[in-house]
Amino acid sequence: MSTALRLSNLSRHFGGLKVLQDVNLEIPQGGIFGLIGPNGAGKTTVFNLITGLLPPTGGTIEFMDRNLAGLKPHEITRMGIARTFQNIRIFKEMSLLENVMVGMHSQLKYGPLGLLAGSARFRSEERRARERASELLSWVRLDHKASDQADNLSYGDQRKLELARALASEPKLLLLDEPVAGMNSTEKTELMGEIRNISARGYTIFMIEHDMRFVMGLCEHIAVLNFGHIIARGGPDAIRNDPQVIEAYLGREDDEVTSGEVTA
Repeated sequence: MSTALRLSNLSRHFGGLKVLQDVNLEIPQGGIFGLIGPNGAGKTTVFNLITGLLPPTGGTIEFMDRNLAGLKPHEITRMGIARTFQNIRIFKEMSLLENVMVGMHSQLKYGPLGLLAGSARFRSEERRARERASELLSWVRLDHKASDQADNLSYGDQRKLELARALASEPKLLLLDEPVAGMNSTEKTELMGEIRNISARGYTIFMIEHDMRFVMGLCEHIAVLNFGHIIARGGPDAIRNDPQVIEAYLGREDDEVTSGEVTA
């Protein structure tokens, strides 16, 4: 299986605080990969490094065998990496369709002059963007609300809208930062099915999440981060039964906590 993303000896320090230390990970192309760990383990920092929001202190990040060192966030997006955020970042005053179309700016093929002149290319690209935005909304079952204002959506539907907008940039790798944070059990089950459907369409998905049931039910490959170090890798069963994971993430046995009872 080919590798979509490779992190090699990746480190990030904030002054004397070593948030990540020599992290090595390979995200296979295709499928769903999960990164879990306690609060403060450094999971979101990993995403911020991958997307260019932070520079690494040491190590390398390679996407499709290309080093991302020195690239700006918009350049990384154009290469094919898209991301959602733990805190929802949609344009609440816009319609759902407009929100998704905003995510397509790197894909549209008309310049400022074409936009101002209303050229044939502009009209064609605008039509294509609307059709694609409607299709992506249908993937998350929001197409019937395409003209609604985003601010009127439930919290769970706002999460789905952000997912559709991330897909609008046509990514080769989709990063999901705690996609079910704040959702109820019904919304989580729905989103799990939709993420599976997106993966089945050929997208590579790399997610960080606190909800253990969600991760174990969705991800084929899982890595565990603790105090900036990767302490375990493997499938759900291997991770669930790993002694280091039980102690570091799920709690000690003498805390009367079991993996089947925890959602963090």
